[in-house]
Amino acid sequence: MFNVKYKHNGYSALTFDSKMEIRKAKSTDAKRISELLLQLEYPVNNEFIGERIAELSRNQNEELIIAEEEGKILAVLSIHFIPQLAIHGSFARISYFCVDEHARSKGIGQELEKYCENVARDRGCDRIEVHCHSRRVRAHEFYKRQGYVESPKYFMKKLT
Repeated sequence: MFNVKYKHNGYSALTFDSKMEIRKAKSTDAKRISELLLQLEYPVNNEFIGERIAELSRNQNEELIIAEEEGKILAVLSIHFIPQLAIHGSFARISYFCVDEHARSKGIGQELEKYCENVARDRGCDRIEVHCHSRRVRAHEFYKRQGYVESPKYFMKKLT
């Protein structure tokens, strides 16, 4: 497994056998994050992604993190924290989550999901939700193994 080092508001570390670090993404990570998003079939460009990273880093209700081993970015995870109006607590939403196709099934995604869960709990969230396209069957299985359950009915209205 991994010797995971968390860099988030005082988080320390979990210790395993490899050297993976989980940290906040920087604009200089844009090229590699673009490559990961391309693996999910998102048509992206480095400049746009760099601008988005900067925008997300300024928003206290957003966290964009990467998993890195020996200087190579292996995964990216985008988390949004959304306050609820009528219920105590907030919820966290995972919007983008990609582990490099050559690094999957090695525990990286599981460590990032644990990180997300810890941060969500610290932020007072009562749940994590994730929207995952129906064609991503392997990702669905991953989420089920992490304890997620399907919550049907999701409506969307495209504005463009």
